[in-house]
Amino acid sequence: MPQPKRGYALGSNPTHQKLMLRNLAESLFEHERIKTTEAKAKALRPYAERLITKAKKGSIHHRRQVASDIENRTIVHKLFDDIGPRFADRNGGYTRVLKLGQRNGDGARMALIELVEGAKVTTSETTDASRRRRGLRRSRRRDEPATPAASEEMDESAPAEDEEPSVEEETVDGGASIDDAGEPVASAQQPEATEASSADEDEEKN
Repeated sequence: MPQPKRGYALGSNPTHQKLMLRNLAESLFEHERIKTTEAKAKALRPYAERLITKAKKGSIHHRRQVASDIENRTIVHKLFDDIGPRFADRNGGYTRVLKLGQRNGDGARMALIELVEGAKVTTSETTDASRRRRGLRRSRRRDEPATPAASEEMDESAPAEDEEPSVEEETVDGGASIDDAGEPVASAQQPEATEASSADEDEEKN
């Protein structure tokens, strides 16, 4: 009875599949994140994790084994010097596969495969990035115009220039006052004084 083939069917012969997985692994170790079909991502995951496990051991024998699979020497050095020590405390599970939905055109299911732990950022880089963000925030605050509410409050707090000062009546010597037109107004005591003087004159005549 015929037995079904194990593994993912990528639509090619075994030699082409080996070359394809090698190229995908090189791209994954170089960029640490690649986008491909879901079938290729699932086939690449165990292949790439076996290479990372050999890189964690770091012996000359394992370096030669990895070099036989990956021809790019720069990526081999990165794998042993950077990626391998990064996963020293992790036992397996170095990559993750995220589904992205179907591709327009042929409807193939796409996925994103990436390393679980990204490149570590030094403290100097984090401080520089935080300083840049602070500078951008300050520049945005300076460039923002004043809000309408703030402008209304400023208008209310400022004194009204259209209001005319009230003119109070000013008193002058002799009990007279000056009205709004500037003419003196006789006080109420002047008629009484004239009546008293006329009565004295009548008595002297009698």
